Amino acid sequence: MLRMRHEANGGSEVLSAEEVERPEAGAGEMLIRVEAIGVTLPTVRKLRESAEPVPLGGEVAGEVVAVGAGATAFRVGERVTGLCFADAYAQYAVLDSAMASRVPDGASAVEAVALVRSGLVARGAYEAARVAPGESVLVTAAASAVGTLALQYARAGGAGRVVAAVSSAGKADFVRGMGADEVVRYEDADWGGPFDAILDGVGGDLLGPAVRTLATGGRLVAFSSGGGTVEAYELLVRGASVIGFQMRAVALGRPELYGRWLRELWHLRDAGTLRTAVHEEIPLAEAARAHALIEQRRNLGKVVLIP
Repeated sequence: MLRMRHEANGGSEVLSAEEVERPEAGAGEMLIRVEAIGVTLPTVRKLRESAEPVPLGGEVAGEVVAVGAGATAFRVGERVTGLCFADAYAQYAVLDSAMASRVPDGASAVEAVALVRSGLVARGAYEAARVAPGESVLVTAAASAVGTLALQYARAGGAGRVVAAVSSAGKADFVRGMGADEVVRYEDADWGGPFDAILDGVGGDLLGPAVRTLATGGRLVAFSSGGGTVEAYELLVRGASVIGFQMRAVALGRPELYGRWLRELWHLRDAGTLRTAVHEEIPLAEAARAHALIEQRRNLGKVVLIP
């Protein structure tokens, strides 16, 4: 089977294709024939920052072809999606059954990788922000897969004002179409705050300016892999808070909540409340081009690899 691997060559990123044997499912795992792979920002960042080879993780969707011992929740022939932490860029991938969910009839694999993981992160971040009806919400990385769904959650949840923060003015029409009332660029001197809640998918150097736009009692939810530093004084003078959110902790630690959010996600999709945005479907062998789209902040929605 075809699989992509990462090599660190003098600090530069190299993705190359290789032919390998099909893997086997271990205890609690499933082997799936991959139909679509969602490229994630954490994986792209890890590759760029690491001097050593990095496992290629990502969201996958496809058909179950084998199940390991104890993976009783799924059967061969069912279509599933989930987050694979290694060797996701392949024609066949091993998926932990605890991180998997069924793809409903009528939904494509591409839609599944664009909706499920990103939608769950957006849902969880919005929940963590405790947004009350009428409050103002700022979403950073608003043109990303998570960002577009976070905008829609804020709109559906009754936020009084939804503002999208993006890297360039060229994304303005797109994020307005996904639910934003207003659009600001990261480089703008005034982001239009203060905001009651900020859903931050960027982190890094952007975290400080974001905190300074919080209203009194405001909440910033950090869900990106970008890190960043917050001055305690900035929180103190605003009576504000920064909350970290990780989807894996919910999937493994609160399975009943995870399941409820999944059911809600597909229900909102069926009702037309949530819409996915896919920037491009790219052949697996061109994974480097997919990474470049995300790293250069050119994507509008999800970037998907097709084996």
